[in-house]
Amino acid sequence: MTLFSLEGKVALVTGAGSPGGIGFACSKALVQVCATVAVAATSERIHERATELAGGSRGFIADLTDADEVARLVTEVEAALGPIDLLVNNAGMTSVTDEESWLSITEMSPEQWRHGIMRNLDTAFLMTRAVMPGMVSRGFGRIVNVTSTSGTTCAMPNEAAYVAGKGGMRGLTLATAVETAASGVTCNAVAPGWIRTPSSLSAELEYGGRTPMQRMGEPAEIAAGVTFFCTPAASYVTGQTLVIDGGNSIREANPA
Repeated sequence: MTLFSLEGKVALVTGAGSPGGIGFACSKALVQVCATVAVAATSERIHERATELAGGSRGFIADLTDADEVARLVTEVEAALGPIDLLVNNAGMTSVTDEESWLSITEMSPEQWRHGIMRNLDTAFLMTRAVMPGMVSRGFGRIVNVTSTSGTTCAMPNEAAYVAGKGGMRGLTLATAVETAASGVTCNAVAPGWIRTPSSLSAELEYGGRTPMQRMGEPAEIAAGVTFFCTPAASYVTGQTLVIDGGNSIREANPA
C-alpha cells in the first residue's frame, strides 16, 4: 500500500471558487497526490480554478443548499469523472453570491438564523447524504468536513448561526463516522483557526498575529490535514476533528 497516493481516486471539493481559499488549496493538494479532482462553487469562476488545476479536473456550478441541485451535481460529476471516492465539504462561510450577516442573537431574525445554518451545515449534510450510498455500496469512501475552531473549541460574538452551523458539522462528522465505519467509509473533520484568505477581515488579520505562533495559518496548511484524511495513511482514523490553529485554542489567555 502506498500511504500517500490517491491515484485512481475521484475527489469532489466544494466551495473551491476562490483562488486563495481553503477549498482551492485542498484541490491543489489532492491533485499533487494524483487524485482526479472535481471542484464546485456557486459562480462561473469555478471553471477558472479547474483550468488552473489541470490533471483532468472539471468545474461545476451548484447551489448546495438545494437538494435537487446537489443531486444534479453528483450525477454530473460521476458522469464526467466516475464514482466519487473522496468528498471535501468545504462550502460555507461566505461566497461571492452571498453576504454574511454579523448580528447578535437578539438582533438576528429566524430567517437569518436558518440561512446561516443552511449555508454552513445543510450543505455538508446534503452532500454527504448524496454520496454516501455509492461509497458504502463500493466499500470505500473518504468524507472530510471543513469546520472551524468557532463552534468546536470556541466562539466569537455576533456569529451565532455560523458557530452553531460549524459546531453541527462536528456532530455530523461523528454521526457519519459511526454509520459508515463498517462499510470502509471514513468521515473526519479539520477545524481551521485564523487562516489568511482573500476574505479575511482586518480584525481577523490582527487576531491571527496574536496566536502562539504569531502568524495566521495558510490555506495550504489546512489542505495538508484534509489530504491526510483522504489518503491510505488515515485508513483507521474516523470520527476525528483535527484542530489546525497554531495553538490558539489551547492557550488560557490571549494578549491584548
